[in-house]
Amino acid sequence: MTAKKTESGKAGARKSGAKIRVTLVKSVASCREQHRATVRGLGLRRIRDTVELEDSPAVRGMINSVSFLVRCES
Repeated sequence: MTAKKTESGKAGARKSGAKIRVTLVKSVASCREQHRATVRGLGLRRIRDTVELEDSPAVRGMINSVSFLVRCES
């Protein structure tokens, strides 16, 4: 059987309008270039910068790849 799709059309999608607060807590100076690009893609520039992003699988994947640099709150 297949998973039941939500209103957005994707199985397992989070509820619409949910936000995640992401804060950069460590420097990206000595990190790999791919990690730097991911942090910039999240909209973070410097330490203690905080952004609120839509709770989506893409954003969750980005946070997961740089989890050692950021703090995440629901």
